Amino acid sequence: MALISPIYNLVGLLLMFFSLAFVPSIAVAVIFAESTVGNFFSFFLITFLAGLLLFASSKKDIDSLTIHDGFLVTVIFWVILGLFGSMPFMVLMGLNPVDSLFESFSGITTTGATVLSGIENYDKSILIFRQLLQWIGGMGLIILAVAILPSLGIGGGQLFKMETPGSDNTQKITPRIRETAQALWRIYLALSVLCFLTYLMAGMNSFDAIAHALSTVSIGGFSTYDGSIGYFNNISIEIVCIVFMLASAMSFVLHYSALSSKSIIKYFKNPELGFFFGVMLIIFGVGLCFLLFTGSNESFNFRSLVFQTVSILTTSGFHTNGFEGLPLFVSFLLLIGAFIGACSGSVGGGIKSWRVLVMVNQVRKEIFKIIHPDAVVTSKIGNKVIHASIAEKVWGFFSIYVITFMLLFLGMLATGADFETAFSTVGACLNNLGPALGEATNNYVSISSLGKTILIFAMVLGRLEIFTFLVVLAPSFWRK
Repeated sequence: MALISPIYNLVGLLLMFFSLAFVPSIAVAVIFAESTVGNFFSFFLITFLAGLLLFASSKKDIDSLTIHDGFLVTVIFWVILGLFGSMPFMVLMGLNPVDSLFESFSGITTTGATVLSGIENYDKSILIFRQLLQWIGGMGLIILAVAILPSLGIGGGQLFKMETPGSDNTQKITPRIRETAQALWRIYLALSVLCFLTYLMAGMNSFDAIAHALSTVSIGGFSTYDGSIGYFNNISIEIVCIVFMLASAMSFVLHYSALSSKSIIKYFKNPELGFFFGVMLIIFGVGLCFLLFTGSNESFNFRSLVFQTVSILTTSGFHTNGFEGLPLFVSFLLLIGAFIGACSGSVGGGIKSWRVLVMVNQVRKEIFKIIHPDAVVTSKIGNKVIHASIAEKVWGFFSIYVITFMLLFLGMLATGADFETAFSTVGACLNNLGPALGEATNNYVSISSLGKTILIFAMVLGRLEIFTFLVVLAPSFWRK
């Protein structure tokens, strides 16, 4: 049974930490003389005091946390983040509770699906909070807490494992978990600053540059305009966006390795990265050929297709003209590509390229064994041998992923959504992508409240890579 006291203690500590997310909105409200200063200060106090109350309710040592407790803390905290993050949307935007939760969870899970329209008309303090939610959720607040709070100790190590599940690249890159978390966040911060500066040079104003840097590096996809990146109609801005979407879709462990060795050769030798770009080129090529041969390229040009391909396959979700004008074949082609997703150890969503690469190699191995039954075949990715236990875990994850998708898909159909809407919205939310088709082409406002609730669940499952959440729902988890 979980140690409830240290769990309260840790969740409270993390919630106090999260309360700082309201501070930038207070500053922005002051700078732009907006009336939301008092509101955001209230949100800060409510969140901080709630965290303090939980923290003060226990004196147990956080180091006593087990893996069992790590699962529970991670799930509880992500749910709480979504709940407290919904306050500005409910109070200041006047959204109903379900829509407020949808917008909040979409932000914190870096999904980027929205129920809003006329986004540019809202106060900048609200918009920056919305962008900041994605930035916090990108690398993960828990990892940040592990990086800067020495009090987490051994318990922080358990949380780090839960926050970064199921990846080949989530092993420690330094001897200590805290140093690893610090290294990851330094890279994340560096990319954010560089993205901000390059957006400025490309023609964005300071506010838009900050806002879009936060959502670009986190691969979130929220914008301060309904037209997203297409609002600017600036090829330089689009190029900057593409570069940083790709950078954030790569493994941060790979970034660390390349920076440590001061060699870009690391990128060229990484088989997962090669596979990721290979899939992207294939999907782009097929889409381009279809548009050219069917004459559909008149409404969707080469430049737009490049941007949309990178945006969707990195699971970012920015757009220049959305899916409008794209044939259904190309739209679904891009959405299917999003299922593969970004690289492991990145901030992107999807199944992850590494897992798909493992499965491809395993299928190749089985085919070879059928042709040569007596042969001893070793499955390798690059110079790394893929042991049977790893392959089993990957196939296990894929099986659960498919089952989860089908159940969520059926759930959406049960709410009255049509096939196109149900399939695309579940895929977009489970893969933390955002843009969808059908009723959700422009935004998700027309989706029923029950449908939005299902999609919120899908977002959290996708962000925690399913297993972390499902483990807590298992009856055996609660048995002594």
